[in-house]
Amino acid sequence: MAVVKITLPDGSVKEVAQGSTALAVAQSIGQRLAKDALAVRLNGVLRDLSTPITEDATATFCTFDSPDGKEVYRHSAAHVMAQAVQRLRPGAKVTIGPAIDDGFYYDFDTEPFTPDDLVKIEEEMRRIIEADYSYSREDVSRESAYPVFDAMNEPYKREILDGIEDATVSIYRQGEFTDLCRGPHVPSTGRLRIVKLLNTSGAYWRGDEENTQLQRIYGTAWETQAQLDDYLKRLEEAERRDHRRLGKQLDLYSTQPDLGGGLVLWHPKGAFVRHLIEEFWKSRHLEGGYDFVYSPHIGRAHLWETSGHLDFYADSMYSPMDIDGQDYYLKPMNCPFHILIYKSRLHSYRELPMRLAELGTVYRYERAGTLHGLNRVRSFTQDDAHIFCRPEQMPEEISRTLGFCLDLLRAFGFTEFETYLSTRPEKSVGDPTQWTSAEAALRGALDRAGLPYEVDDGGGAFYGPKIDLKIRDALGRSWQCSTIQFDFNLPERFDVTYVGEDGREHRPYMIHRALLGSVERFFAVFVEHYGGAFPVWLAPTQAVVLTITADHDAYATEVQNALKAAGIRVEGDYRNEKLGLKVREAQLAKIPYMLVIGNREVEERTVSVRTRSGENRGGTNLESFLESIQEEIRSKR
Repeated sequence: MAVVKITLPDGSVKEVAQGSTALAVAQSIGQRLAKDALAVRLNGVLRDLSTPITEDATATFCTFDSPDGKEVYRHSAAHVMAQAVQRLRPGAKVTIGPAIDDGFYYDFDTEPFTPDDLVKIEEEMRRIIEADYSYSREDVSRESAYPVFDAMNEPYKREILDGIEDATVSIYRQGEFTDLCRGPHVPSTGRLRIVKLLNTSGAYWRGDEENTQLQRIYGTAWETQAQLDDYLKRLEEAERRDHRRLGKQLDLYSTQPDLGGGLVLWHPKGAFVRHLIEEFWKSRHLEGGYDFVYSPHIGRAHLWETSGHLDFYADSMYSPMDIDGQDYYLKPMNCPFHILIYKSRLHSYRELPMRLAELGTVYRYERAGTLHGLNRVRSFTQDDAHIFCRPEQMPEEISRTLGFCLDLLRAFGFTEFETYLSTRPEKSVGDPTQWTSAEAALRGALDRAGLPYEVDDGGGAFYGPKIDLKIRDALGRSWQCSTIQFDFNLPERFDVTYVGEDGREHRPYMIHRALLGSVERFFAVFVEHYGGAFPVWLAPTQAVVLTITADHDAYATEVQNALKAAGIRVEGDYRNEKLGLKVREAQLAKIPYMLVIGNREVEERTVSVRTRSGENRGGTNLESFLESIQEEIRSKR
């Protein structure tokens, strides 16, 4: 009997009969693994446990504890939800149903769902899970898949098939439900344990508002009730921290229909916090050896032709405007402008590295259905910088840039990161030796920083490798912010050079670099990370003086003026209202400190300190409070 060798993650090798399924291999290892395994990676490819193994392979079994396991589990739950919907609404047309962070969704062409509908669908899902239908996969030719879905009257599946270039596609079935899907899935519906439907929303087919509006159901799936309960608590906290809600509550910014979708109005308090963030950003860049530049908001079509944006990025650019008989475009990127600044004169090797930085506002067309608060807008400011350096300077510049990035993010209170290194794809520009040296510099910088990272082999842009840095917020969510990106393309397109020590022209290395990403998106993450309770140094109002009665106004005014003179951003609330109301309003406004003034404080020339968290620190003299708050501001705690 022919055997194949299976190499496991610990390096051990197991011999099994050729054609054995991955599930049979798991069973031979142990019943616990067979019970917990949801899918398997064979030679790096995620597959069903029913996959027969016909040749030697490496195998990693995926349980719910792994990212792969969670994705397979939740994608399988999405299929169960679609099956339940079609049982209850036989005329509903299915489209796509992927797994997402902590859950899944499926889009349907049907009438809107009500909360009562969700209850019924969830109940039907449990019946499907109890029935323990097997997920069976069938690989068929793309052409033979058309009649399958035509017979089911599923037009969206036909459209999906139209966009597939592979000659073979896979179809999955569980019970009476059939779907076009790449898989993999758990072995059977009975492997799913805890499912919960969360909410519904409208979604345009393929994200295009010109297409049919579909009905989307969001759900989540877990292995235990405790996991679900913990997740629901996190959802509740995320709702409480939602920057759109807090933006209105704290009067930070607004988006308004009269202005247009994806455009932001910054109100005084939000604008001031943004000002503080940007001023700190600027001071750190000046210390870091950067030169600031400014560039216009529009540029001639010729510029975007040279950069390649009109060839590859036109769908995300706004329509041209005719100026003096020539087409001009709103800028989607700052890079070409920085290159033109560099090229405005000849540079010697002695001048490099040159670091050009700009808080540059750009404009990109985003579909209406994708707009989301400050996270996805059509006009935003990138904290852009472009570094031009000699090849031998490049490793030090990368380390310097990565360290600078980490220091800046930590100053804003972010201390946990996820890091990714994306390497050369199959199709790329630039000398292979440049790629090798650039990737080595990125790896070296990550290693020296002591950052664990994942390698996305072949995941780099066609024009260069990159480091992506995600920050984790207070709820453990990851947000993409920082990027350090090589570019071997634009220096060639714009013929960027410097004069070397040999008197000849050489091509510099060019590094794109954004630390916050976009100011708008970073601000949204920042608001949610702190729940609107900004660190004192970034709070628009750092303290408020509250009087108990009008008899205390004179001394309260003295206190307020003393705080102002010391550089503290302070307000006074002298209204004829109960103290409890004033305190609650100040807490809702997330003001760090409340200084209560009553008879005792007037007599003793003190202040009674309360915090937005509800702590009552009692009386203290004004000088002690000033020393405390000023130290808190200086240290940026």
